Amino acid sequence: MKTSDNLYNEIISLKNLIIAFQKAKKGKSKKNYIKKFEENLAYNLKVLHDELKNQTYKPKSLKMFILRDPKTRKISKSDFRDRIVHHAICNFLEPLFDKTFIYDSCANRKGKGNLFALSRFKFFLRKISKNNSRNCFILKADIKHYFKEVDREILLKIISLKIQDGKTINLIRLILDNFEGENGMPLGNLTSQFFANVYLNELDQFVKHKLKFKYYIRYVDDFVVLHTSKRQLGILKNEIDTFLRKNLKIELHPDKSKIINLSKGIDFVGFRNFYYYRLLRKRNLRNIKRKINLFNQREIAYEKLFKSFQGWNAYAKWSNNYNLTNKLINSIKP
Repeated sequence: MKTSDNLYNEIISLKNLIIAFQKAKKGKSKKNYIKKFEENLAYNLKVLHDELKNQTYKPKSLKMFILRDPKTRKISKSDFRDRIVHHAICNFLEPLFDKTFIYDSCANRKGKGNLFALSRFKFFLRKISKNNSRNCFILKADIKHYFKEVDREILLKIISLKIQDGKTINLIRLILDNFEGENGMPLGNLTSQFFANVYLNELDQFVKHKLKFKYYIRYVDDFVVLHTSKRQLGILKNEIDTFLRKNLKIELHPDKSKIINLSKGIDFVGFRNFYYYRLLRKRNLRNIKRKINLFNQREIAYEKLFKSFQGWNAYAKWSNNYNLTNKLINSIKP
């Protein structure tokens, strides 16, 4: 537990702000706003440090835009100097909280990710089905409007149990309250990704340690529980929904939270998973086909298609959609 001002001083130190700047600009160093910030880097970081030290720092208004890739989402973009602060906070808070997370919380953590989640799903499937020799049922669920509905006061209380440092908590509150409304966090912030895990770690602990369901995997607000009993999963679903409503003021998505026999296939982290194989989700395939069509009609540049195709192919190779890549390549008109 961190209780002194030392944590805040470490977060806002020039050394940490320099590290945070390097992380914030990674992959974006050609952007004009980063070049402009970097022209007077020492001065800009010193000003930011002084604002944080004197507690006069205020984040700038978020810029909102709509992303349709593949589903429509409202993304909130922070100013670059605010992103430096986000990284500075996470540099210290992530190691403190990560050790409290369960092993199978898979999103936005070092050494984890969607492919790790797939690997754990396959491992659990073999265990629960005794190498595919008996039926396996899956509770497949996600949270209704998760990022919009997170109760920020509850989140701050959870964080305060571990970080009893008023200045750090006030800085976190400042970032959280920069988002519109009384509840919710902005999609797109590094801090939102981290806080999403902190918030739902309460659910993870409840399922794994209080209810003692072993075969549970969570990726952001999307989670699965594997079991041989459909009835037990039905009881679990009700207990989870009650826990979420009572303790976190959120709820399961009524249409996307179901108990399914694995033989029908389970959508999880971008794939439809079955006993012996996995396939790409249809919308993933539709998305890359749409981009190929846009290129064939010369509505996007080859460089943009190439970048998208590279990312898609790196993901698609984990499926059993044999020969699909070659078919798609052949559909591209030079």
